[in-house]
Amino acid sequence: MGWIQDIRLGRQVMRNAQAMMDTRGPTIENPGIPLSTQNILEYFGWSDTDTNISIDKALEVPAVWAAVTFISSAMASLPLDVFERQEDGSKKKVDSLLEALLHDAPNPNWTKFDWIKYTQTNALTGGRGLTFIERNQGEVVGLWPLDPERTTLKEIADERGPRRVYIYRQGDKPSIEYDGRDVLDIKFMLHRDGISAVSPVRKLKRTLSLSIKLEEYALRYFANGGVPPLQMTGPINTPGAISRASDDMSKAVMRANKKNENVIAMPTGHELKQVGYNPQESQLVDARRYQLEETGRIYQISPIFLQDLTKGTFANTEQQDLHVIKHTLTQWITQWEQQLNLKLFGQTDRSTFVKFNLSAMERGDFKTRMEGLARMIQNALLTPNEGRGLEDLPEKEGGDQLVIQQNMTGLGGVPNGTTESE
Repeated sequence: MGWIQDIRLGRQVMRNAQAMMDTRGPTIENPGIPLSTQNILEYFGWSDTDTNISIDKALEVPAVWAAVTFISSAMASLPLDVFERQEDGSKKKVDSLLEALLHDAPNPNWTKFDWIKYTQTNALTGGRGLTFIERNQGEVVGLWPLDPERTTLKEIADERGPRRVYIYRQGDKPSIEYDGRDVLDIKFMLHRDGISAVSPVRKLKRTLSLSIKLEEYALRYFANGGVPPLQMTGPINTPGAISRASDDMSKAVMRANKKNENVIAMPTGHELKQVGYNPQESQLVDARRYQLEETGRIYQISPIFLQDLTKGTFANTEQQDLHVIKHTLTQWITQWEQQLNLKLFGQTDRSTFVKFNLSAMERGDFKTRMEGLARMIQNALLTPNEGRGLEDLPEKEGGDQLVIQQNMTGLGGVPNGTTESE
């Protein structure tokens, strides 16, 4: 009967071997086994979680970095002054503590440039930039930037109507509640609820994710010596063999690149086939340039401000320079001024107001600035001393009187269309 036991044992060995092949073999019928040793999306550098773009990750995109830096730096470079309205309708610059806070330093730790750039950057990335207004018996004595990621906005109903409260979390310390009237709130865009801010980074995460993946693919391509993804075929039957063959071939390709070798030895019956495309065939350069234009659309700025001059000429570059001031910066300037005037002086006070000095935009264009000042003085729009003041020059005696060109005469000075000689 021993031979019967040997047969049974042999059959059991065969069944065990077949079971192992069924569970380990890379067959289509077994859904638990992938067709390759790696997820094909991960092989090409893509995963389902890659669309969860953080602000720090978005700033790794050069076009986003350029757009955010350009707008925030331009806003921070503009002088911010306080004025009082005079009885004759003119305005007079105010020399006060508030003027010093807005023009130079909002608090002992921040300069005016750093404060506005920080707040504007938060608005351009996370969708909201916040600043707490510190008051002492009603007088503004400091402006303190807040981290929007640690701040929650709530709307509370009371007898006077809806009231907004900003709750600022301090880690282990108790949270602080700030009244909405004491918080400057610069927003990229609001949701329909009128409270939540829209983050361009999170709202347009797919566009930014594509930019990141294009850059990563180009990095892997050139790091691999310009070799596109390859597929190796041959008599390989087990996942372990597939994995070892893939690792060995990858090392062989990298070794050949380092030694500038053009030939790679292949085992008999095996073949390498190109799976991906090289940058030229996949139009990688054009795709990356298009993503740069997409970033420009997000922030409403022309490609030249993202350092792309492929279509820039002397004429259209100058016009785009005017366009960015009229249509991009103006909307941010208006929001800043209205927020400052509302939160600093209240809803009804119009005697004092804050205004950005847009003439600073022409600081680098000496010829245009001088021609503009000369025309305003010659046409009695500015006194000579007012024009000198705009250039930080000292006043001169007799320079407080409006002047006009001597050969110009009012329309009523010459009757019946005749000249004075007649």
